[in-house]
Amino acid sequence: MKSGRMKIKEVLAAGKVGSELVVKGWVRSVRVGKNVTFIALNDGSCLASLQVVLDPAVPGYREICGLGTGSAVAVRGSLAESPAAGQKRELRGVELIVVGVGDESYPLQKKRHSFEYLRSIAHLRARTNTFGAVFRVRSSLAQAIHRFFAERGFLYVHTPIITANDCEGGGEMFRVTTLDMAGPPLASGKVDYSADFFGKATGLTVSGQLEGELFAQAFSDIYTFGPTFRAENSNTARHVAEFWMIEPEMAFADLMADAALAEEFFRYLCRHVLDNCCEDMDFFNDHLEKGLLERLEGVVDASFGMMEYDNAVDILKKAKAPFRYPVEWGCDLQTEHERYLTEQVVGGPLFILNYPKEIKAFYMRLNDDGRTVAAMDMLVPKVGEIIGGSQREERLDLLERRMVETGIDPSNLGWYLDSRRWGSSPHAGFGLGFERLVMYLTGMENIRDVIPFPRTPGHADF
Repeated sequence: MKSGRMKIKEVLAAGKVGSELVVKGWVRSVRVGKNVTFIALNDGSCLASLQVVLDPAVPGYREICGLGTGSAVAVRGSLAESPAAGQKRELRGVELIVVGVGDESYPLQKKRHSFEYLRSIAHLRARTNTFGAVFRVRSSLAQAIHRFFAERGFLYVHTPIITANDCEGGGEMFRVTTLDMAGPPLASGKVDYSADFFGKATGLTVSGQLEGELFAQAFSDIYTFGPTFRAENSNTARHVAEFWMIEPEMAFADLMADAALAEEFFRYLCRHVLDNCCEDMDFFNDHLEKGLLERLEGVVDASFGMMEYDNAVDILKKAKAPFRYPVEWGCDLQTEHERYLTEQVVGGPLFILNYPKEIKAFYMRLNDDGRTVAAMDMLVPKVGEIIGGSQREERLDLLERRMVETGIDPSNLGWYLDSRRWGSSPHAGFGLGFERLVMYLTGMENIRDVIPFPRTPGHADF
């Protein structure tokens, strides 16, 4: 058998009837008839499988009839029009080689398994229709994100994964150390990190924003897109310990410019999956969330509303809805509040602007009223907040004051403050969690089902 192969996606889309070709993939099913055997073969290049038709004249036919689901095979044959419904073309096989055997112990024998069961075998679930579709869309989205920013002249920056700063100030960092934790050096009863590899306490980053701001002060428009980590002991459908973040940063930009970029970016990604991931998106629409395509088309065509935090609180306090969490000025809005505003009040995407400074991070620009900061959250129907951003505090004295107010020692972030000492400019940016984006665009309900190998409390097996 010749070594080259044609991907099944290409065969189904543009294969010429009568041509001889080789395909390689994994057996999804085997149906043995009286004088013919049908194999559904999938190689991951698309959702659809290619039907391979084999007759008893094919060498090793008896062994072929006993092939198990999950077996890896290579097939040579000629492409023909299919007389059966469901596919336009099929491959009339003349040679089949078993590359890797799958037997009755293969755990994906059934056509349908619960997502909970598939999470227990996450190393195999990519071979199913649902997860094949999820990870093809995820890959396509990642490429679209880079393309969006490249088309607009943004510089792609790789920010550190190991860091000594906690950008969000929540203290939920994974520690990185070479010290012997069975007997670490101590000083005043605490671990002495001065003896550690970096000479100080370090951890896995929770955000690349602070470093991104430094590069924005040199290149104007930059973005980061990489892994981030939170040591948050949470077992919800919206939390994992390792996830990916997209974080653009723009110099000479204010809060309105930030919101404009967020809106353009989100529309672009919705449009991308609708136009470029049609087969997989149709699958999600048919099997996961009826009306998904209509919902995304609605976002693409929607007018994005804007509302001050003050006004949002007033509306929520007057609402007749039975909220689980009461609303008062100064509280952080919960998902139920955000969904009410988008779904019941404005009927579409919505930006909430200018939050109380007490519930936002130290780096957000203090407004003239002295009680709010120039922050924005982009809310969408079904999930609530999906993008969060702000104009950054570019004034050195106010930034130092906010650090002290929030319990951050300015001396630990001298390099960050230097960007305000020399050539400081107004700048703004936002963050979008990649996995939550994939959830929103595919209709998947659990964040563990949109990342290849989820890291959650007690689970880091593969």
